[in-house]
Amino acid sequence: MKMRTFNPLVLLSLVALLALFAIPTNNDGLWGFLGFAYYLRYWNILPDELFYENLQKACTTAFLGQMIALPFLTLWAFLFAEASRMLPMAFGLSFALSIFLFTIRLMVLEWKEMEGSK
Repeated sequence: MKMRTFNPLVLLSLVALLALFAIPTNNDGLWGFLGFAYYLRYWNILPDELFYENLQKACTTAFLGQMIALPFLTLWAFLFAEASRMLPMAFGLSFALSIFLFTIRLMVLEWKEMEGSK
């Protein structure tokens, strides 16, 4: 019997559980964590070398995007936000941007892989 290989990307879907805290705390901002439920789709995908290569490319894009955006978002928050919320806002927005870039880049790489396999 062949052992199933675990895909660690599915663990990102656990972050979606944070959305459950929106109910008792009445914090509507927590509903945004439901977007992480998208990563449940990787439950049935067995990782191979190409998958890990695509994952590395997507992670690199997300990291560089966050590092480039963080100074600009900090400057923007400095100019337009109150002082106590300046850094949390800049870091939160840069984190959201990196997750967005990671997901979009991984989707594009998967689409290219599916197009090449036809």
